[in-house]
Amino acid sequence: MAPAAVLSHAALVKPDWAPLACNRPASRQCNRSRALRVAAAAKPEEVLERASSSVDGRAFRRSLNKTGRYVRKPVNDQESLDLMEEHGVGYSKYGLVARMRSTKEDFTLGDVRVKLADSYGFCWGVERAVQMAYEARKAYPDKQIHVVNEIIHNPSVNGRLREMGFNIILEEGGKDFSAVKAGDVVVLPAFGATLEEMKFLNDMGCQLVDTTCPWVSKVWNAVDNQAKREFTSIIHGKYAHEETKATASFAKDYLIVKNMDEANYVRDYILNGGDKAEFMEKFKFAVSEGFNPETMLNAVGIANQTTMLKGETEAVGKLFEKTMMEKYGPAELADHFLIMDTICDATQERQDAMDDLVNRQDNAEEKLDIMIVVGGFNSSNTSQLQLMAEKKDIPSFWVDGPGCIDFSTNTITHRMYTHEMVDTASWLPEGPITVGITSGASTPDSVVEEVLDEVFKIKVPGFTGVERLTTAAAVDVPHEE
Repeated sequence: MAPAAVLSHAALVKPDWAPLACNRPASRQCNRSRALRVAAAAKPEEVLERASSSVDGRAFRRSLNKTGRYVRKPVNDQESLDLMEEHGVGYSKYGLVARMRSTKEDFTLGDVRVKLADSYGFCWGVERAVQMAYEARKAYPDKQIHVVNEIIHNPSVNGRLREMGFNIILEEGGKDFSAVKAGDVVVLPAFGATLEEMKFLNDMGCQLVDTTCPWVSKVWNAVDNQAKREFTSIIHGKYAHEETKATASFAKDYLIVKNMDEANYVRDYILNGGDKAEFMEKFKFAVSEGFNPETMLNAVGIANQTTMLKGETEAVGKLFEKTMMEKYGPAELADHFLIMDTICDATQERQDAMDDLVNRQDNAEEKLDIMIVVGGFNSSNTSQLQLMAEKKDIPSFWVDGPGCIDFSTNTITHRMYTHEMVDTASWLPEGPITVGITSGASTPDSVVEEVLDEVFKIKVPGFTGVERLTTAAAVDVPHEE
């Protein structure tokens, strides 16, 4: 098969979480990723066939270990770790976040009291992915290095990689791989690459650095098991999200549902039938090729995008378990329903911590005046944190970095869960204020600290910076596995 320069995907549309344009002048725009626009070198006349139709995904991934061109674990190179610290793309060891993490206490400066969520920011899988990218740069200093999409959903981290010479291959009407040559190094991002992409790059003879989070790989194993048993995978996720597209590529037959409304629609179709044309129109971007709801919903397995709300994923699973039990009876449930726990611990912990933080509004001592959520505007797990604050009617401001705050005018450009970008003037009131803050799993601590610096500039006269910890008092970096 001749190599294709451009790969396409049946569900390729503008993601519903895509970053929106900022109305500020260029000099004051947010830290939104300065994404490379990679124009397709040619029309995708040769499109890769669905590798999953002829390739066992799990067997293929295992076979990569035998190629001698595949790395899937960090080596804990100290120079790379030190450079991450210098670039501010990891955990804070000396700054304000490190201080609050170590003391577990609020931080007060002037009229501002800051309450940091108990679990926030960089998760183990994201830290691992960034570390492996930095180690790859050191290990292959003279080779061209590409990344299949952003390494993680954070503009400052991806910006650093570009400065280090990484070519980030983005979705622009199909990923353009024309710049990738045999022998080049290709980094697979934390949320994974599709089976088609992995096979294509391996066949080209590329050196693969696979930073896929093990929790995402666990979901792939789930859909692989479902495919082997001829079950249709119902994936709770956003069909245009890179992780969900990667997961779908390892499934055989699949249907992606975004929320409980869509799940209930599918439940009704399973129990009562319905208009097939209407069904297919509703899910036209969210089903496998050749999907037939009249025959492919008789046996279903549940999988998920790891960054979705834990409670909703659990509710989706229980809904379909109940549905199949109603249709086929308890005795035959195992023949029609399959589920394994694929909810990411890190996502769950950040959501639980956010839930604890925003549920203190009845306590005058713990009540938040505002909430700040820090994370990339294309980060799904960050959007879920914003949603939790909005549901509690707390004034919540989702920013991707300090550039969203104009301290000279006390104005903030922020995103709502509905994806609307909003400019809010006088967002920080006069007088004492309690600020809650958290960050998405792809957000370095340094970005949180920079955002808080902007808050202090507005609220604290003469602010010049928060004193950093000494080397002797540096906080050990937490590691989650």
